[in-house]
Amino acid sequence: MARHPELEAALGALQSVVLGKSREIRLALVCLLADGHLLLEDIPGVGKTTLAHALARVLGLDFQRIQFTSDLLPADIIGTTVFEREHEHFSFRPGPIFAEVVLADEVNRATPRTQSALLEAMQEGQVSVDGATHSLPRPFFVIATQNPREQIGTYPLPESQLDRFAMRLSLGYPDAEAERALFQSGDRRDLLARLEARLDPRGIRALQSMANRIAAAPALLDYIQALVAWTREGRRYEHGLSPRAGIMLLRLARAHALVAGRSKAVVPEDVQAILPAAVGHRLHPPGATDGGEQIGREIIKAVPIP
Repeated sequence: MARHPELEAALGALQSVVLGKSREIRLALVCLLADGHLLLEDIPGVGKTTLAHALARVLGLDFQRIQFTSDLLPADIIGTTVFEREHEHFSFRPGPIFAEVVLADEVNRATPRTQSALLEAMQEGQVSVDGATHSLPRPFFVIATQNPREQIGTYPLPESQLDRFAMRLSLGYPDAEAERALFQSGDRRDLLARLEARLDPRGIRALQSMANRIAAAPALLDYIQALVAWTREGRRYEHGLSPRAGIMLLRLARAHALVAGRSKAVVPEDVQAILPAAVGHRLHPPGATDGGEQIGREIIKAVPIP
């Protein structure tokens, strides 16, 4: 397989900082190349912020972190218009969302109104303030972290807003070998400071365009349609996958093919690799608040490849 040297170098650099999480790192990169956004749900202290910061540094992208709290306002995220007395006119002061990689930390601690401001910007790729529209940078990648729902002081994201995220991942605890290496290698912040950029915004945009052009044979589209249709049959879930979710599955599969070195055509294995992370937050069995990645694995087992 003809792999892209810059992607291999980026993956290697990321794995040197976020230890023992090769799959999660690869899927985070796939999510970016598919022009999607990523939700990380886990307990504090397992490396969510480190992963977001490392991605930005290795890919040569501007990085901003927004700490979500109950008193955060939409204007604190998107920016505001201020009157400049010296020049006697109003000017727009952009908020921290005007970065190429934005870490929305503990997004479910903010009120629904503030969450909506972030998610609308994610969807539109722009913000409107006082009647003026301001485009966000390209690429634009939001990594939102979310505490487990049972923690006190959280406002769970509704299903319509969860659907704005292409993927949801959980890092989990490292294995014993990776955790020992973490103990021995010192502060992650020191390693982050030494990371060198392997790509730049122009290179990322080119890779996103390349991924979007990878061929998907009719049989591959049949497979994705069969997966989506299976979720709508019977009463397995409260709601099956939407057409928008199906389109995102194809985009993610194309990006996975690119990262895996298959730049000519998507194969079913690409769809299967991304499915658990792409559908667990979209599908809810009756009476359950969350399906998790196990749902995607069950769908793969149930739906044969054409």
